[in-house]
Parts: sequence; structure tokens; C-alpha cells
Amino acid sequence: MKHTYDYPRPALTVDCVVLDGSRVLLIKRRDEPFKGMWALPGGYVNEGESAEEAAQRELEEETGLRLVVNDVYHRAASLVQVRAFTTPGRDPRGWVVSVAFVASLDDYEGPIIIKAGDDAAAAEWVEMTGDLFEPGRLAFDHVEILRSALEQDAAPVLVMNAAPALTPGHAQSVSSY
Repeated sequence: MKHTYDYPRPALTVDCVVLDGSRVLLIKRRDEPFKGMWALPGGYVNEGESAEEAAQRELEEETGLRLVVNDVYHRAASLVQVRAFTTPGRDPRGWVVSVAFVASLDDYEGPIIIKAGDDAAAAEWVEMTGDLFEPGRLAFDHVEILRSALEQDAAPVLVMNAAPALTPGHAQSVSSY
């Protein structure tokens, strides 16, 4: 039985920040809004689909790149959730919440083949120079998402370096909080 609620509901999207050294993978939007502008790969979460599944699907549809999600043993080429972006008005189509993911291909050893597809007119690696971070350079709030992803991408290195010092007792005491 379907439920109906008296409360308005936002649409749910995902955005993917894929890094390779000093470059980020961007798509050129084929459709409005922001037609012709650079954006992060992403799109709407389908009904019955998790945000992680949507991130994998959208990234592959728009760029041809297939990555796994949250693989702590093989962090290279693994999509890791950054956070949700909820600022009202962030999308001109309406109330849209986006869950962002980040992946670093710095240590990835396989071939990286990028090919635009779906609603992407182009997919390219773009150097992350200062002007890329200026307001209006990327569609939606993708500059803010990129900044947050870059901050988070450095954090797992600290966790991975500290991980050998954690004993099962430490892990248990941390998880009990």
C-alpha cells in the first residue's frame, strides 16, 4: 500500500567528484538547466535505488567510468560519500537534495577511458586551477561540492595511517559511543 503524506518531499540526486592528481572529471551539460556548462557527473536517484547505486549508474552513464562504492580495502577507484547538500534553491528545477561522492584515481593502475553519454554532451578531465573555483564556473552548487570533496579526500589518509594502531578493543570502545 502506498503512503501519502501532508509534507512536501524533495527530489534526491547524486553528484560524483572523481579526482586524478590535479584534475577532476567534469561533464558538459547537454540539457537545461545550465546547458553547455561544466558540471560534476550525477543525476536523479531512481525509485527503489540507493544513492550509492545511483552514483555508480550516473557516473557510468555520463562518463563510461565504472567505480565501486566504499571499498575500504581498495580505496583507489572507490566512491566514498562526502555529505548531503541541501541548500534551498541549489537547483532551479525545484527542491533537490544531493548526496555527493568522491573517488581518487591517483593510485588506480588500470586504463581510464572516458566517453560522454546519456545527458552529457562531453566528458573531460579538467585541471583544478584557481579559476575553476570561481562562482558561476560550474553548474548548480558544484563548486561547493568540489571543495567539500577535496577536503574529505585528504581525511581518509589520516584514518588509514592510524588504523594499524587500533586494536579490536579500541574499535569496540569507539563503536559503543
